[in-house]
Amino acid sequence: MRIGTIKETKVEEYRVGLSAAGVQALVGAGHEVLVERGAGEGSGFTDADYEAAGAQVREGPADVAAGVDLLVKVKEVLPAEFSLLRPGLLLFTYLHLAPLPELTRELMSSGTNSIAYELVRLPDRRLPLLIPMSQVAGRMAGEIAAQHLKKPGPGRGKLLGGIQGTTPARALVVGSGNVGAAASDVLTALGATVTVTSRDAARLARFEERLEGRVTTRVTSPDSIREELEGADILIGAVLEPGGLTPELISREMVRSMGPGAVIVDVCIDQGGICETSRATTHTEPVYVEEGVVHYCVPNMPGAVPRTSTEALTGATLPYVLKLAEGGLEALRRDEALAAGASTIDGKLVCEAVAMAQGVAYTPLAEALP
Repeated sequence: MRIGTIKETKVEEYRVGLSAAGVQALVGAGHEVLVERGAGEGSGFTDADYEAAGAQVREGPADVAAGVDLLVKVKEVLPAEFSLLRPGLLLFTYLHLAPLPELTRELMSSGTNSIAYELVRLPDRRLPLLIPMSQVAGRMAGEIAAQHLKKPGPGRGKLLGGIQGTTPARALVVGSGNVGAAASDVLTALGATVTVTSRDAARLARFEERLEGRVTTRVTSPDSIREELEGADILIGAVLEPGGLTPELISREMVRSMGPGAVIVDVCIDQGGICETSRATTHTEPVYVEEGVVHYCVPNMPGAVPRTSTEALTGATLPYVLKLAEGGLEALRRDEALAAGASTIDGKLVCEAVAMAQGVAYTPLAEALP
């Protein structure tokens, strides 16, 4: 199969869909790989690195997309890239379609067969292509909260862990998955007082055991969130609703109750956000202040550490890229995890969670596959 990757165009997105090592593995398996010139520069991979790995370097995204069967990206296709979509093209990338009805329509009308990284799911319900980026985003969330709590800037000027005779910052982490775990690790390591809420009591028990009592845990409810947020210094939004919109658990009133100079890092923003006051920002302009509270809502947080992220992402995606390269759409029949990631097939929306979020007709995958 002919496989390609192009330079990402999302603001300040420096990751790339395939590392040089990933290209080498695909070429070694007998496939052709096309790479857009300069695609890997942000992650530290030169065109020479790709050529040494066996790739053909092409001048622009259209040259790559028109010449491949499988296009491997990092982030969703942006409007400027819609012209790359076409019938029969197999697109493998993060999509997060629930809050993006325009992209859903373009994927369907173009006849592009798309598979979303974030929905690929193992039989034990783990999300193997989301885990590495969730771990990166979670660790970054703790660091970013500490940074924006300081001055200069609108933060309240508080050291996360404090020192003797002072009160450490108080943080609330809503969600107990990979993002919540990584954020809690960083926040507790830096000395903050951390409370984690989740609807999964078993996960909360594991949190307490793993962090040896350094966190407080509560079951997520409107009352528990309201109580923990009042006067809190930090909120980390770490809730995941696979394929669907993130539930809006934090009202404007709750945000206001944190007080001026508090910090929210809403990692859920790529699927709508956890707060009534959340709206997407960029790495160029990452924060805004609303109700006196600093909001950081960048949907592609791991793009800020592209070398780490690209290596981790390619390591996770490569086995599935190889399966798609060997079998095309037939791989969806053979691999249950890949099938769970299918989003649009032959003009039909096959992800039920996205269909529900957008009020669009849903077609079961088995009916959509040719």
